[in-house]
Amino acid sequence: MKARVIFKGLALIFSLALLGYLFKTSDLGSSVNEAWIDARVRGHGINGALLFLLMGAVFTAIGLPRQIIAFLGGYAFNLWLGTLLGALAALLGCMLSFGYARFFGKGLLRARLGERAGRFDRFIHDHPFSMTVLIRLLPVGSNLLTNLAAGITSIRSLYFFAGSLIGYLPQTLVFALVGSGVHIAPMLKLTLAIALFLVSVALGMYLYRRTRGVEALDETFEQELGKDAE
Repeated sequence: MKARVIFKGLALIFSLALLGYLFKTSDLGSSVNEAWIDARVRGHGINGALLFLLMGAVFTAIGLPRQIIAFLGGYAFNLWLGTLLGALAALLGCMLSFGYARFFGKGLLRARLGERAGRFDRFIHDHPFSMTVLIRLLPVGSNLLTNLAAGITSIRSLYFFAGSLIGYLPQTLVFALVGSGVHIAPMLKLTLAIALFLVSVALGMYLYRRTRGVEALDETFEQELGKDAE
């Protein structure tokens, strides 16, 4: 058992170092822009879409904001296809970092993310799907750290992935709209994007307050039952 833990820890350190080295010594960091999309993705059909998914998955898995991928999705494709592919790319990146943490990180990552993972576990414990949707709707926290923290908790991957995909969609739509070539006045497009963003945040806040209210009622009910039992 100890040898297995040591092996996983060394593999984790080595893989992180290798990713960092490849990122610094290649042009990957500068490739995520409209010029790269024009050269490699737009007009390349299925191959371009697959390359976009691969690029988006890798970059969101290592911490690039998923909103940038959504923007590029809207730029590369039409609004709706860009939204779909942007959300799928973010989901694939989520799966990569979640699986990475679940396989390698329960030892080393728990030392760094233990408190965050504990809070996450308590937050999603009773309603893992809806709570994951809620976390993704609210524009707070780090997408990468959320994926890593979830990977070392007890949440079932199916609930986390399904909730993440649903929760990704509103913001993906917003940034795909900004990046898309939809033929409306730029100021109107920006206003519409801001309005959609505020609606998604308001929905997240509503769900959060409603969930907290239900939890408070449950706690009160349990306390009353305890009093009656006494």
